[in-house]
Amino acid sequence: MEFDFEEIRCYQNEEIHQVLERLSNEKQFMKVLSTIYPLLPKDVIKQRIMSYKTSYAFQKEMVYPFLQYLEANKTKGITLNGLEKIDISKSYLYISNHRDIILDSAFLCGKFIEKNMDTVQIAIGDNLLISPWIEDLVRVNKSFIVKRGLGARQILESSKRLSAYIAMTLEENQSIWIAQREGRAKDSNDRTQESLLKMFNMYGSGSFIENLTKLNICPLSISYEYDPCDYLKAWEMQLRRDNSCFKKNAQDDLLNMETGVMGYKGKVVYEITGSINNELKKIAEETSSRNEQITLVTELIDRRIHMNYNIFNVNKIAFDILKAGNNFTSDYTDIEKNEFEKYLVLQISKIDIENKDISFLRMKILEMYANPLINKLSIYPTFLEEGE
Repeated sequence: MEFDFEEIRCYQNEEIHQVLERLSNEKQFMKVLSTIYPLLPKDVIKQRIMSYKTSYAFQKEMVYPFLQYLEANKTKGITLNGLEKIDISKSYLYISNHRDIILDSAFLCGKFIEKNMDTVQIAIGDNLLISPWIEDLVRVNKSFIVKRGLGARQILESSKRLSAYIAMTLEENQSIWIAQREGRAKDSNDRTQESLLKMFNMYGSGSFIENLTKLNICPLSISYEYDPCDYLKAWEMQLRRDNSCFKKNAQDDLLNMETGVMGYKGKVVYEITGSINNELKKIAEETSSRNEQITLVTELIDRRIHMNYNIFNVNKIAFDILKAGNNFTSDYTDIEKNEFEKYLVLQISKIDIENKDISFLRMKILEMYANPLINKLSIYPTFLEEGE
């Protein structure tokens, strides 16, 4: 079956110069770049943009320096672990938990650039493409588009096309990053959507397990010490609690993107967990039921992600507060706990909402920080005694 990828694919290298020329004439885009690089005159920025001929060159020379700035000023350092678990000559479908709209994939690409590795193609929902120049920018930056908000028939056709695009991209030895679910897990209770695996399976001609094996799925665990969007997520949770019809608008998405990028994140750790192909074979031997296989594969991906969380003291403090216990008090100081309590008050103070429910908002932010530890303990109960 022939598929038309024009609407969703990232731009090819032969298109990059023309698209960057178009972007250089966009006032909003140039304003963003002038904010990011305040010491460079606009004509110098424009000249530099026009010099790039490939996506990788644009990423390495224009995007990566900004990622370095963020790492130096908005984090305590970004660590990438697990490269020994992959073969860098092969392509992988990296499936990860989703914390930050922009930076989850951006920081990963930045670390790959540091290792002289090729960057990944990135799956991004079209709900974030608020204006045409943003779509141009993400597609230059090796992003492909996932269509949202479609009717039942459109969803089926779009899913088939997306499945084909992913499979064909991997066959061309280009790795891909995709979140394990649509949208971020607001409470940090990361779970893979079964619908994602069903979509992956649509293009292949083999069995469910055979089709997934060809994709070389590699779960990726992302841990942020602090989530600058925690208060925005809590704000959204109360609004959804109070009004079941609540939906974020474009301005809300922009605020989340800006806060996520420019807010303080503390330590950031990426843990590559390796291909799941050997485990997929075991699942195929265990059951021939497709539904059971889907459930077992989602559980496998979740287990890999949960097991490989990096647990910070803020996670332990939140866990102890939430459980009204002292399981981890030997791992953190009273000063650290007091600082985290102050942090909670500060974040909640940023929330401007009618009928503000402080106890609910506090509990939700605590859950965000405790859930990675709760999930890790569910797989690795001895972590409680051993520490990390």
